[in-house]
Order: sequence, then C-alpha cells, then structure tokens
Amino acid sequence: MQKNDPYEALRFREFNIFILMRFALVFAWTMQFIVIEWQVYSITKDPWSLGVIGIIEFIPAFIMAPFAGHIVDQREKRNLLAMCIAAFSVISLGLFLLTWPEVVKGWSKQKVLYGIYALVFFGGFLRSFFGPTIFSLIALIVPKKTYPNAATWSSSTWQMASVLGPAFAGFSIHWFGVHWTLCFVFGLVVFSLLVILQIPKKPILNPKIGEPIIQSLVEGAKFVFKTKAILGALTLDMVAVLFGGAIILLPVFAQDILKVGSEGFGVLRAAPAVGAFLTMLVTAYIPISKNAGIKLLAAIFGFGISIIVFGLSSIFWVSVVALFFSGVTDGVSMVIRQTILQLKTPDNMRGRVASVNSMFVGSSNELGAFESGLTAKLMGTVTAVVFGGTMTLITVITMGMVSPSFRKLDLRKDIEEHKKK
Repeated sequence: MQKNDPYEALRFREFNIFILMRFALVFAWTMQFIVIEWQVYSITKDPWSLGVIGIIEFIPAFIMAPFAGHIVDQREKRNLLAMCIAAFSVISLGLFLLTWPEVVKGWSKQKVLYGIYALVFFGGFLRSFFGPTIFSLIALIVPKKTYPNAATWSSSTWQMASVLGPAFAGFSIHWFGVHWTLCFVFGLVVFSLLVILQIPKKPILNPKIGEPIIQSLVEGAKFVFKTKAILGALTLDMVAVLFGGAIILLPVFAQDILKVGSEGFGVLRAAPAVGAFLTMLVTAYIPISKNAGIKLLAAIFGFGISIIVFGLSSIFWVSVVALFFSGVTDGVSMVIRQTILQLKTPDNMRGRVASVNSMFVGSSNELGAFESGLTAKLMGTVTAVVFGGTMTLITVITMGMVSPSFRKLDLRKDIEEHKKK
C-alpha cells in the first residue's frame, strides 16, 4: 500500500489556481447570502421572509439542475465556469445598487425587497451550473489517483471560505454597513473571474456530444439510482440539510433570542464552518475511507443532536459550541460524500451526477430554508429547529436499519484501484 500524501493534489499548479478561485468565489457567495438574510429580516422582521428567500432560490435551481448537468457534460468546463462567474458578478452588482440610498431614493421597502428576491431567483438559476461545472473541472486538472485528496482539499477550501465569509460579513455589516459590504463582494467575484482564466481550456471527455437531452438525462438518473453508495450518501445528506436548516433562522436567534447583534450573528454563522474546516484538515492526514458507511451514518446522527442542542439553548456560548459540532459532523459527511462521488462517477457523466447531487443536496439548502421559515412561522422558532433535528435522527436510524449494504460501505478498495491508474 502506498503511503498517504496529504499534499498530493497541491503539487499541481492548476489545482492551486483552482482552489484560489474557489476560495474567493465561495467567500463572496457566503458573504452575499449572509448580507441578504440580514437585510431582508431587518426590512420585514418576519422569519417567513427568510423562508421565502430559500424557496425563491430553490425553484429555479431544482428545475434547471438536470438540464445544467447535460449542458456541462457537453461543453468545455473552464469557459463555462467563467461565464457563470461573470453572470454572478451581475447579481452582486445589482444587490450593491439596491442597497445604495442614492439609487433607491423614493423606493418603498417593499420594492427593494422584491428587487432582492428577483436577484435571488436569478442566482438560483445560475447556481444550478456551479456545482456540476466545478465538480467536473476538478477531474480534469488532477490525475485519477489524486481524486480523493483533491476532493478533500477542494471541500476544505469551500469550508474555509464558508468560515471566513460569514464571520467577515457579520463584522463588515457592523463596521461598514450593508451597502459597502456588497461592494466588497462584487470585487471578490471579479477577482475570481480573473483567476479562473489562468487555467487553460480543457478537453471534453464525453463521447456522446450531441446526444438528445432526454436520453442524456435518463442515463444520468439511471446511473445514480443503480449505484447504491451514491444514492445512499445523497439521500442521507439531503435529509440532514432539509430538516437541519437552522442556519437560515440565525438572524432571528441573533436579533431576538440571544440578542447578540450583527457581531454575534457573524460568530454564530461562522461556527459550523469552523468545525467543518478543522475536520477536513484532519481528514487530509487521516483518511476516513474505512467503514465509510457507518461513519457517514454516525456523522449525520451527531449533526441532528447538535441542531437540537442549538435550538434549545438560550446561552450564546452553548449555541456557538452546538453549531461548531454541527460543522464537525457535517465536515465528515461532506468528505465521505465527495469521495464517493469522485471515485464512483465516470468522467463522461460527472456533470449529470453532480446535477443530481445538486438536486438532492444543494437545492435542499433552499428547500430546507423554506421548511425552517414555514415551521418557525407555524410552530415558533425554537420548536422548528428542534423538530428539524429530530427528523434528521429518525431518518438516520431508519436508513441504518433498512440498508445493511450501506452500513458495510468501505472505500479503501476503490481508492487503491484509482491509485494504480
């Protein structure tokens, strides 16, 4: 057995350019989402409005996801990602202008709110392309034997940006205000566009260019549903994200329950990402491929417990610790899921499989936000969070009982086979 090299993927120049781009892009995206949450709740003072943000982004992302996967598999990946980033910069610029008093002078709060919702809707459409394109591009800039390590570093970069982006957004709102925070977001998006252009164009590995779209979509869906490891991992993560969507309610906790203001909001929002990032750094040195199925079940069970503790807490530091451990468990889940996807997906189907992943997990972020906003409106904020954590626990227990093959999932053999290629 070859010795594990925790820096294997970082020895490739193009991968380093890629993770720099990904860091800047995710930093900007998470900052922007935090500012939108804060601004919308400040305008409405209604948790339902936070749920509306989720459903408005979910609808276009979910509907477009399968078509995005087909398009990604048919197109050159570097240019497609650059086009997506350029379109994202238009959204960031629009939000910057919507929060500029001189531009919206005379506008009602309702009109500004609808403008924000419109840009969020466009962002949902756009986001359906980001996951499949990024997932496919990674496989084109590192050798197959490096996929597991590249997946860990890519996920770690995502988490590090998710740590710093929300924390900086919270402090930036306090220091500079919403408007100039969004100006900084726009600058970061432009920077990420310039960085991605430093990677050369890549070949299209799909041998079925011009394949009818319906046939392409059916083939992608069949592959996912017959590959039990992928289906099980996506299902578990989807449920955790759907019912564990306490994050969308953080403005309510920060402003009305814990009463810690925008600075405390930034700390709360960053806590889960800190936990996930530290976990991913550890997994770069200590792979978790052995008994991956059991570890994934245990991680999501721990995530549900953390969400329940957070929901019941009225003490700031207890809430921060609970969110931190929700991030630790989510980090384990993400590394295992991304490793499964990279190892078990053929090159010519990466776009479509990543799109199914987006439909299962990515879009459930927004649907989970809607579920949290709706249940908070119907049950109250604390009850809604506890309900979501409880549903996560029930799902994990059920999955563990009905799927013994998933409990026995082990990825060591797959990793060794890829290292020989």
